[in-house]
Order: sequence, then C-alpha cells, then structure tokens
Amino acid sequence: MSVLAVILLLAVLIFVHELGHFLAARLQGIYANRFSIGFGPILFKYQGEQTEYALRALPLGGFVGFPDDDPESTIPPDDPNLLKNRPVLDRAIVISAGVISNLIFAYFILVGQMAVVGLPTIDYNPGVIVPEAIAQDVAAQAGIQNGDLVVAINGKPLGASEAAMNTLRQTIETSPGIPLNLSIERKGQPVTVNLTPKDDNGRGKIGVKLQPHFKVQPNGKIVYYKHPSNPIGVFTMAANEFQRIVVLTVQGFGQLISNFSNTANQVAGPVAIVATGAKIAQNDFASLFNFTALISINLAVINILPLPALDGGQLAFLLVEGLRGKPVPSKIQDGVMQTGLMLLLGLGVFLIIRDTVNLIPQ
Repeated sequence: MSVLAVILLLAVLIFVHELGHFLAARLQGIYANRFSIGFGPILFKYQGEQTEYALRALPLGGFVGFPDDDPESTIPPDDPNLLKNRPVLDRAIVISAGVISNLIFAYFILVGQMAVVGLPTIDYNPGVIVPEAIAQDVAAQAGIQNGDLVVAINGKPLGASEAAMNTLRQTIETSPGIPLNLSIERKGQPVTVNLTPKDDNGRGKIGVKLQPHFKVQPNGKIVYYKHPSNPIGVFTMAANEFQRIVVLTVQGFGQLISNFSNTANQVAGPVAIVATGAKIAQNDFASLFNFTALISINLAVINILPLPALDGGQLAFLLVEGLRGKPVPSKIQDGVMQTGLMLLLGLGVFLIIRDTVNLIPQ
C-alpha cells in the first residue's frame, strides 16, 4: 500500500507541474492541445473541446503540447494565440509556470504539515554509540561490542548532543594508560566496561570509531512539535522549512555538478525514490509531508537547469531570443530539444534499471 501511495504522490507532483504550464497558457488565451502525464504509448486518453488529456506508459514526467507545429492543426499559423506568436514574456511565463507550481505546492504541503502534524524533530537519545562492524581488537578485548551505547564515563553522564562525543573523546585522549570506567547500554541492559586507553604518542586511544547516538537514525524517534493555534506561526514555520529545503537542494545540486565523478552514484531514479518513499511511509506516514515537499522542490530545481528538453533549456532559448531580437532557428531548437529528450529518457531508463537491480537481494 505504501508503494502505491508514493507512486500516486509522484504522479500528483508531475500533474501539478504540467498543470502549471497548462493553466499559464490557457489563462493567457494561448492554445494548448495536449496534456499528458508520462511519455510513450497512450494508456488512456480523453478528448476535450480543445485539448487531448492522456495517461502514457512511461512514468518519467509529462508534457503540455501546443498546436504551433502540429501538421494536423487547423489553426492558422499567424494566429496570435499560438504560443510561438506571443511575446517573449508570455512564453517565459508559460515555460516557468511548472517550476513555480512545484515550489508553491511544496510550500503549501509544508503549511499543511505544520498545521496538521507539526515540525518533525528527532527526539535524540543520550550517549555515544559504537556503530556496527567498527569495534577493533584493542576495545574488543576490553569487552566493547558493536552497537554498544556509551552513556557515561567515570560516572559522568553523556548528553545527547555533539558535547557527548567531545566529552568522551577528550576524556579518552587525555587518559593514555589511565583506567577508565564506561557505563554501557547493550540491547537494553546496563553493562560496565573497564579499559585503559593505549598511549599513542601521548594521546589515548581505545581502537573504536564513535558516533553520537543522535546521529544514528534507527535509535532516534521522530517527534512532531505543533505550533500553538496561530496561523501566522504556521505559515512562518512552513516558510522557514521551505527555505531550508531549497537551500539544501541547491547546495546538493552544486556539489553534484562540481564533483560529479564522486557524487553521480547518489543520483536517484524513480524506482529508488519510490522505494525510499515507501520505507518512509511504512515507518512514519506523517513524514510523507516532508518527503513530498522535498521531491517537489527537487523537481522544480531540476527543471530550471538550462539543459535541453527541460524548462530551463527552453528559457535559455528565450533569453537568447530576447538578446538578439529574433528566435533561434527552429531546426536548431528542435534538434537540441529532441537530442536532450532522448538523453533524458535514456538516463531515466538507466536509473530505473540500476535502482531496480540494487533492490534485488544479493
């Protein structure tokens, strides 16, 4: 059920994006003769008075079609309501409306989250954890095991912040050759471990990699803090969360572009997105609010990139047209866009195959 919910969610985001293009055109009186969710063979279609509405087989996006270059169109080529005959600004509004729609939708999803379930925050547990498969022989001989949670050292409790890690690390490093007493929680049971840090050039070491407990997701619990019944506060919290997600998304794409060779494997396709969303829905259905906003913002940022077949690529052609006073030759535009579309579809198919293979137990 969670998988179907996420697939439906992605379909809604695509619908919102294409609806933005469609409404921006129709509200300006511009003809739009196709509204499609997906690419490829048509699974279902409905012919309206002016527009064909269709659901297609490949769920990799969607498109709004215009009769400008449709050989079957009966609209005169000089009709002022054809998209190509409109001023640059009118066309820019139509092209950018999909991105704007996704951003607006993401914001109001966050407004709904703040009003209904609240701001998601991890309720961190105190202590410092020894991650799985990290313990080494120095510590193992003393009795530390993978997954142990160190909650106190020499009787001093560790907190649930970076201070916990710093306190434990500093105590160990400043105690070479000095016995230490660690209070540990192991599978819910208290355990006491006595060990002596090894002297490594004047610094104490115990041979394990430590991690703050609050940074280990399985040991944290999501708690939602609702804003007091204050509409202004709800909208403000949503705006702050919206800004945070946008900044992180833009930074993420910046890192992807600047360090592509090391970050390309982090690019997720539809299958991986659905799998992640399904897992979120299974563990905490309310988190789908944040997940939906995140994907919607990512969809907006991706589409605004100046790449062929994306909204940003078309806006780039409009910018060139505005600067030179005449449009880029249609043959060039068509060639670039068709090539970009093929590359985009190819990338989508590749990501689907790769992510599906990764889901298969090895």
